[in-house]
Amino acid sequence: MTASETSVTIFDRILSREVAADIVFEDDDILAFRDIAPQAPTHVLFIPKRRIASLDDLVESDVELMGRLLFRAAAFAREQDLAKDGYRCVINSGRDGGQSVAHIHLHLLAGRRMSWPPG
Repeated sequence: MTASETSVTIFDRILSREVAADIVFEDDDILAFRDIAPQAPTHVLFIPKRRIASLDDLVESDVELMGRLLFRAAAFAREQDLAKDGYRCVINSGRDGGQSVAHIHLHLLAGRRMSWPPG
């Protein structure tokens, strides 16, 4: 593990309630909250409560958790009536992939037309 993977992240601080967040969903395994620098009218981050540094660190026992993470994002989109016009889910992995926090997180973006390629 690198130093950034063992040090406390902003997501750890949100999970411990040391840092306030606009939480939109929580269960035993997943927390979802609005991004503080939104890139779309709706921009919500879904994180597992157990830190997994990146997609590259997934192991087979994480399959159910990651499936639940995707399911929760889709359920949120349906609940917020975002599904009819569409939305984007993104998981960045590694520095060149745009990952800025060493804690896997899914971005749900909606409320505007998305372009391709993304960046």
